[in-house]
Amino acid sequence: MGRKTEEKMRTYHRYLGFFLAGIMAMYAISGIILIFRDTDFLKKEVAVEKTIKPNIKAEDVGKALKIKHFKVEKEEGGTVYFEGGTYDSQTGFTTYTQKNLPYVLGKMTKIHKATSSQPLFFLNIFFGAALLFFVISAFWMFRPSAPIFKKGIYFALGGLVLTLILLFV
Repeated sequence: MGRKTEEKMRTYHRYLGFFLAGIMAMYAISGIILIFRDTDFLKKEVAVEKTIKPNIKAEDVGKALKIKHFKVEKEEGGTVYFEGGTYDSQTGFTTYTQKNLPYVLGKMTKIHKATSSQPLFFLNIFFGAALLFFVISAFWMFRPSAPIFKKGIYFALGGLVLTLILLFV
């Protein structure tokens, strides 16, 4: 590759890096927070009142409310009791508590977990492609004859070995 290609790759790498600095920080923060999604780390308890379809089976209340790991504790006098809440089967009125991340952190993790059915999934595809570009363009940051390039190759191989260990252990 010529010097011109090397210079262009460095320029694209630099300005794309500056452009994506904010979103990279957002994905880094939300990724760390998502590690703790099975805990109450940073979550606040919120009271929810909702009316859903009346007269549904006690086991189906969790599906209607979109509560994971829903478990009925007891049924008594037309009221279904479950962890943190109740459901009145005659009226459909439900009260329960749920634990949510603070608003901004909740929005960040929602973007991070976007699926193809959500409008923001294009952002995740663009960001993933940009990260892949960073991986590839990093090898054009220095001339292959430079000592720092050879040292960089050793670090890249070390990173590859670490990745393989993480994947298969």
